[in-house]
Amino acid sequence: MTGRADRLWGYGLLVIATIVALAPVVGVLILSLGESGRVGAQIDIANANNWGNFAEVWSKGGFSSSMMTSAVITITVVLVSVCLSVPAGYGFALMSFKGRSWIFYLFVLGILIPIEAMIIPLYFDLRSVNLANSYLGVILPEIGFSVAFGVFWMRAYFIQSARSLVEAAWLDGANSWQTLTRILVPLARPQMLTLSVLFFVWNWNDFLLPLIMLSGSDLQTAPMSLVFFVGQRSTDYAYLAAAAIITITPVIIVFVALQKSFTRGLLAGAVKE
Repeated sequence: MTGRADRLWGYGLLVIATIVALAPVVGVLILSLGESGRVGAQIDIANANNWGNFAEVWSKGGFSSSMMTSAVITITVVLVSVCLSVPAGYGFALMSFKGRSWIFYLFVLGILIPIEAMIIPLYFDLRSVNLANSYLGVILPEIGFSVAFGVFWMRAYFIQSARSLVEAAWLDGANSWQTLTRILVPLARPQMLTLSVLFFVWNWNDFLLPLIMLSGSDLQTAPMSLVFFVGQRSTDYAYLAAAAIITITPVIIVFVALQKSFTRGLLAGAVKE
C-alpha cells in the first residue's frame, strides 16, 4: 500500500506541475485566437477560433524576415559553438599543456561577466572594423559567449567520462584527435545535443545584443520584431498573443524534438563512471 500511495502522490504532483507549466501557454494560445481589436486580455474559449490572427500578425509585424534573420544567426552560432566547445573541452579535461588552468579560468570568466558590462565597448570595437549592423556583428559575440559555457560544460563531461577508454585508445596508438572523434564524440552525443538546445534557446531569445549591434541596419531578430510590434499594438491583446506564439514556436519545436536527448544529457553527469 505504501508503494502504491507513493506512486499516486508522485503522479498527482506531476499532474499539478504539468498544469502549472502549461496553463500560461494554453492561456496565451486561447487569447491569440480571440477577436482582434478588443481592449484588454479577455480569454474567451467559446470564440477562440480566429486562426487568421496569425497570418495578419505575420504580415503586419514583418516576422517573415525577422524569423529568417534569427534562424541564420541562431543556427550558425549553435553549429560553430558546439564544434568549438567539444575539442576545447576535451583539451582542458584530458590533455596537459602549460597554462591550462589559467586559460580555462579565462573561459569561466566569460561566463561570470554579464553581457551588459561588455556590450557597449564590444559595439565600438566591432564598429571600428565595420562589423556592426551586420550578421557577423551579432554572430561573433554570441559564439564567444556560448563557447565560454560550452567549454565549461564539455570539460565537466570529459573529466567524468570513462578514462579507461581513453587510456586504452592511447595504448592502441590512437592520437588525441582519433580518440576524440572516434570514441568520445559518439559517447557525448546527448551532452552535445543538450548543449545545442541550450545554445538555441539562449540565442533565439536574446534581445539586448541584437538590439545594440543591429541598431543602424534594417535587420531585426524575432524578439526585436515582437517588441516593436508590442509598441505598435499595445492594446490588441489577441494580436500580441499571436505574435508571442509565433516568436516562441521554433524554441518549442526544437525542445520537443530533442527533449529525450536533452534529459539524458542533463542526467549523464549525475553519475560518475
